[in-house]
Amino acid sequence: MDKELIISERQEKVLRYLEEHNIPYSTYNHPEGKTIEEAKRWWKEDGSIHCKNIFMRNHKGNQHYLICFPCDDDLSIHDIEHWLKAVLVAQGQPAPGKLSFASPERMMRYLGLEPGSVSPFGLINDTDHHVILYLDSRLKDATSLSFHPNDCRGTVVISQEAFQQYLSIVGNKVEYIQTQGE
Repeated sequence: MDKELIISERQEKVLRYLEEHNIPYSTYNHPEGKTIEEAKRWWKEDGSIHCKNIFMRNHKGNQHYLICFPCDDDLSIHDIEHWLKAVLVAQGQPAPGKLSFASPERMMRYLGLEPGSVSPFGLINDTDHHVILYLDSRLKDATSLSFHPNDCRGTVVISQEAFQQYLSIVGNKVEYIQTQGE
């Protein structure tokens, strides 16, 4: 199957999902932006917080995490391990141990995505609700957020209220974590 067709179908699936659930959004397309640096060239000044999204796994490979935070932040794996450990231990759960980036194969299996197109909209494909979504606590206060629509040639801008509606419908576990000293 043609890769361009697959990417286009991924974006259409996201937009169709949002429309079927009456979740308001706006979208625009642009040239490919697989990294934040590339995508910044094409993002519009739309008032949203543009997000960086990383897909990780625990040391056993039996739990996967999608972590979203403001795009201008750089987080080390060590810092993420520390924050996740603190959150999980506070909840009486075991710490995740050493984290690593999930492989492209795992990304495809759990989110139906390829590297460079990761976003919370990939949770549409996680019908078993295996992936835990961790959002930077600062995103909770944003008026609107923007993510790839599972295609790095587009951006979806979604209000906080609409994003919360999406998260409640998609059904994965969602946690907010403090990723910066506040």
